[in-house]
Amino acid sequence: MFVLYDENTRFPVKVWLEDKTKLEENCLDQAYHLAQLPFIHKWVCLMPDTHAGKGMPIGGVIAAKDVVIPNAVGVDIGCGMDFIPTNIRMDDIREIQTGNGNMIQAMIGSIMRAVPLNAERYKEPQESLVLDQAKQEMEKYEKNAELLPLIDDGYFQVGSLGGGNHFIELQEDQEGYLCIMIHSGSRHLGKAICDYFHTKARELNLMWYSEVKDEYRLSFLPVHSEEGQQYIHWMNLAMDYAFENRARMLDKTCSIVEELIRKHTGKTVEFGEEINCHHNYAALENHYDANVWVHRKGATRVRKGELAVIPGAMGSYSYVVEGKGNKESFCTSSHGAGRNYSRSGAMQAFTIEKVMVDLKEQGVILGKRKKNDVAEECRFAYKDIDEVMAQQMDMVTPIRKLKTVGVVKG
Repeated sequence: MFVLYDENTRFPVKVWLEDKTKLEENCLDQAYHLAQLPFIHKWVCLMPDTHAGKGMPIGGVIAAKDVVIPNAVGVDIGCGMDFIPTNIRMDDIREIQTGNGNMIQAMIGSIMRAVPLNAERYKEPQESLVLDQAKQEMEKYEKNAELLPLIDDGYFQVGSLGGGNHFIELQEDQEGYLCIMIHSGSRHLGKAICDYFHTKARELNLMWYSEVKDEYRLSFLPVHSEEGQQYIHWMNLAMDYAFENRARMLDKTCSIVEELIRKHTGKTVEFGEEINCHHNYAALENHYDANVWVHRKGATRVRKGELAVIPGAMGSYSYVVEGKGNKESFCTSSHGAGRNYSRSGAMQAFTIEKVMVDLKEQGVILGKRKKNDVAEECRFAYKDIDEVMAQQMDMVTPIRKLKTVGVVKG
């Protein structure tokens, strides 16, 4: 970890990387913008997977005094991970043939048929306890009439994966056991909320002649203002919806795995402890004797003893970790490996053939309807997850290492 603190900064920037050369220029500029904000508490943090985002770097963490910043949470509010291990050894199922290929191929195919991908939706509304609760508490939301249709619309998306870097993976841990990991968020709900409140914050900041420059794209809302409270209500709704969305997909995936294993082996599947955690959100926490709004954008909370999930890239490794409660990082770690290439840059640099051959050589079954953009999420487009982990050993202890054996992508 090193610290940036010079004439460009009002507050220090602590970076969990070897040196400044490891930061892309746009990411560094965004970090300096954050370090100029007057309401920052202590310092700005950049995790080892950091790269440029919209307004605030992905892998960025700030603690803010009495304000929330929509773009410091991001458009996929509540995006995060869901993980569960099983008692099934991969060696016991790997070579089993079914009517739809081997066991992993059959599982991947069944998941693709059960879970809507990309912009797909369910044809009928799904059950959602989160949205039902929102309808019972409409006084929290009714002043933002433009957003209200999102609640009814959400019933058709809960339990759906989305696209981009979201995935459902079947994995093998270091002891040879089958595990399941899901990466997804709040779908269209989170993006609409972020865009709506960023626009509102921008209008207010311009009216207030705020010293936060408009080009920073970090317009804020005071938490005690009506608009700030409205954002917090909608943000929490999106977080709860994202949590439920992942849990719903995990239930479906577990049922598919359980059914196929029972049918072809007679074994009973037992599932271990589930870990469902966010990595795009803001929360009121106490750090260095102050109650502050910690914004984690592409960053995972890891309090001492807390379990979390840090995924790598498609076909790479992922980790389950235990937090060490590092105070300097506001009890935070990276949320993944972090990109080396933009999506468009990856598609220019790596061919479809190269990615598909690489996955085949690793024995990874890919479930993806269209392969034309497969390079966007290939492992070559991301940083080496083991190098990222090496930079944050003061934050977490790895307790489970996982290798992709099958993956469903949008």
